[in-house]
Amino acid sequence: MAMFKAYLVVIFSIAVAHTAIAGDPDILTDFIVPPNLTNINIDGNFFTFTGMRALVDASPPLAFKVLKASMVEFPALNGQSVSYAALQFPPASTNPPHTHPRSAELLFLTNGSLQVGFVDTTNKLFIQTLQVGDLFVFPKGLVHFQYNVDPQNAALAISAFGSANAGTVSLPNTLFATNIDDNVLAISFKTDVSTIRALKAGLAPKP
Repeated sequence: MAMFKAYLVVIFSIAVAHTAIAGDPDILTDFIVPPNLTNINIDGNFFTFTGMRALVDASPPLAFKVLKASMVEFPALNGQSVSYAALQFPPASTNPPHTHPRSAELLFLTNGSLQVGFVDTTNKLFIQTLQVGDLFVFPKGLVHFQYNVDPQNAALAISAFGSANAGTVSLPNTLFATNIDDNVLAISFKTDVSTIRALKAGLAPKP
């Protein structure tokens, strides 16, 4: 019995350890400087990201576009457990179903209107139509989407994440733009191989 209890303690400790690292790890310094900048004097420029200036007075893009400020684009975010994205929706465009494995997403609608939704682990759909000034939270790791239903007007939303690198897993691209066997997909979606190949062709990069 004592050995069994010890075994349970070990299993519990491993589970807690894995839970603890599910998000960004804590850092032991005020901030992290990339190795290629260690010999450079760090000043306010390091903590400033100017990439969002592209949104000022810009015309809506022709297709859905994401402007990111994660640790990839903004290295000062490394270790800070925050990041940002601007989502630009032309009329009648969508951000296809996707997940963020390392963070929840808090979306703030600044222009236009959006239909948004997510699906929980019981396959229940939660959907809402947002107006300017509304916020909506997409729980961490759950499949979600945004859709600009308006055929005439563009929409703009700002998303905040509780990770410096939330990650994005696009369901259409992951399933149909990779090398998963056509037969596996056909059986999984209860359809035929020709339908799967048509979906893959539609997601293939344009020449």
